[in-house]
Order: sequence, then C-alpha cells, then structure tokens
Amino acid sequence: MNRTSAVVYKSPLHEMTLSTPTCLWNDSASIQELTYSIEHGATGATCNPVIVLGVLQKEMSQWKDRIQALIQERPMASEDELAWQLVREISVKSAALLQPIFDAQRGKNGRLSIQTDPRLFRDSHTMVEQAVEFSRLAPNMIVKIPVTRAGIPAIEEATHRGVSINATVCFSLPQCVAVAEAVERGLKRREKEGKEIASMGPVCTIMVGRLDDWLKVLVDRKISQLTPAIWSGRASWSSRKPISCSASVDTGFACSRRHFATTCTGAR
Repeated sequence: MNRTSAVVYKSPLHEMTLSTPTCLWNDSASIQELTYSIEHGATGATCNPVIVLGVLQKEMSQWKDRIQALIQERPMASEDELAWQLVREISVKSAALLQPIFDAQRGKNGRLSIQTDPRLFRDSHTMVEQAVEFSRLAPNMIVKIPVTRAGIPAIEEATHRGVSINATVCFSLPQCVAVAEAVERGLKRREKEGKEIASMGPVCTIMVGRLDDWLKVLVDRKISQLTPAIWSGRASWSSRKPISCSASVDTGFACSRRHFATTCTGAR
C-alpha cells in the first residue's frame, strides 16, 4: 500500500504558504532576503527608496563597485539621479529572481512592485511617465502609484498604456472604489483600441497594517471610541473579470488580478 509522505516544512512561513491561500510577498528587494523568502514560498517582493537604503546598509559590499562605476559613467548626475538608478537596478535584480514564478503562474504571481517617486503625488503626468518607464524594466514589474487626487487619473492613464499598477497609500473604501473605477476605465480604453489586457495584473493595496499601527497608538493614549469594525479593511468591486486576493504582512491587504470583481477583507 502506498503511503503519502508527510510534507516537511522549512519554516512557519513555508508552512503558511503551502497550507493556506496566503501569497507571501517579501517587503524587501535584498537579494539575500528575497532568495530566502522564495525558498520558503514567497511569490512577490517590493522595492522603494527606503528599502534600497536598507539593502545598501546590509549589502554595501555587493553594490560599492557598482556605485563607483555609476559615478564614473554619469559624472554630471545628481545624488538623487544616482539613487534612483540604484532603485532601478536593485529592482531589476529582484525581478529576475521572481521571473520563474511569474512564468510558471502565468503572471498571477512572481511580480516585483516598484514605487514611483513619492514626491510626484500631485503630478499626474510625471507619475504616468515614470510608471511607464519602470514597467519596461522587466516583464514582471508592477508599479506603485499613490491613491491621491492626482494619482487616480495617473492610474487610469498608466493602465491604458499597459502598466500593471499597484495602488498604494490607500486607507479607505472610497479610495478603493476610485482605484477600481480608474483601472476599469483604463482597461476599457485599451480594449476599445484592440490592445491586450489579459496579461495585466492591477492591484489595490489596502494599507490595514499602517492603520492598525496608528489605532494602537490611540489605544495606548486611552482614546477608546473604537469599534471592532475599524480594525479590518473591506473593499468590494463589481466587474466582469474576477480577481484574487493576497495578504501582505507589511501593508495589510492587497486585492488584485482579472480585474476587480471580488470582496476583500483582512486584518494585519
């Protein structure tokens, strides 16, 4: 009689990814950390300037020569320009680690989320241009755009131009609905022009974790007018294409894929 061998888990994270619907995303673009996370079931990662600073603090020996080379290659570049070039290059390296997952799962997972310059939150046009540039760095890039007044039209236009967006700085249901509507408009515009949308993977990240952090501060200050409902995030969409949901330890909850038709609920 054949006996099914027991699964040997490498870690609690590995067990979680194999025994629950959770999609583990690594909140770092560190090659060492991401390699470990992928071995333990991670299917995505994120990168931004703060993360890059952390990577350099931990892995400067791996990047010191490249930084010196960049300075030599671009002697007139500002520190800001050189820093953003490092964001690009670190993101590309991390995206390459995730590419096999992206290919195996046909784009459902295996993406690297790269952030647009947060200083552009009032500038729709420049956010779109940067989002388009970043999306071309690797086939499995997804680009963060903040859900601000200028961010919503940027999300629509970037989607129309073929960028898989990750709506960030999102804390409320009205923001989620605005993102869903902007993405839907962008997708419909692409379809009307006969452009491909099947491979796109838009995401709306509901930052429940950040909200929880602040609510815990309020509790510590003994501000007690809080209800259990406040401690969870809920967003619902209605469309003709289904999407999937994945938990995010850092940001709380992310809702994504094909293309905004589900209800997502999550706590940190």
